[in-house]
Amino acid sequence: MALLAGLLTFAEYFSSFPSFVEFREAPPLNRMRFAACFVMVGCLSLLVRHPVDPTSLSSLVLGFGQYLGAGLEFSYSPVQLAVLMMPDSTSVSDLHMVRNAAGLTYALGAVAMLCFGLAIRIGHWPVGNGAFNVWINLPLFDPTTGGDVVTRLQRDGRVNIILGILLPFAIPAVIKLSSGFMDLTLLTSPQVLIWGLLGWAFVPASLVMRGMAMLRIAELIAEKRKAAYASAQALQAA
Repeated sequence: MALLAGLLTFAEYFSSFPSFVEFREAPPLNRMRFAACFVMVGCLSLLVRHPVDPTSLSSLVLGFGQYLGAGLEFSYSPVQLAVLMMPDSTSVSDLHMVRNAAGLTYALGAVAMLCFGLAIRIGHWPVGNGAFNVWINLPLFDPTTGGDVVTRLQRDGRVNIILGILLPFAIPAVIKLSSGFMDLTLLTSPQVLIWGLLGWAFVPASLVMRGMAMLRIAELIAEKRKAAYASAQALQAA
């Protein structure tokens, strides 16, 4: 799957025409997403490996995980819900592992969103990299249908942000409700734990970043419209 994803990504960026990858020519959004995913997988792997093969690096990651897991495990928090979705037969050590991993990945997702927010406000994304091409960067968005472009972008952006906020709460609830259809003890397996928590933290963070990007594009289009209207008004007055 990794080789297939790499091949598709190479073909997408090597081609002159867009297909389905969004914000291809609007760095650093996709780079931040990849970096966040890479760091999450690396940290989770070190965290899971520490009990069987401890190193100084895994000890450092474990310390961060314990601090963040304990700090973010308050009532009705996503981290607490991730712990509560585990079956009743889960050992205390496995529960602590889930709590530490959930706190670490959730914090990393928040850092990725914060970095992208700074790139928007301080780096003036995406205009800081030149002109923004809607066709290349939003290949699945058709600006000719569905009403006003700004309204649609704002609506889609808000929907993505709302979904990104709700998913960390909804995913553990759905998994807990599906306990009668699947064996939840599989969640204690290292590989399932790593990729499960990666999806739990990375997908919502990616959705929020996508929503922020679409709201930013809508803001730029609205500003350009206002400038064009003001220029037309000035010409008429002259």
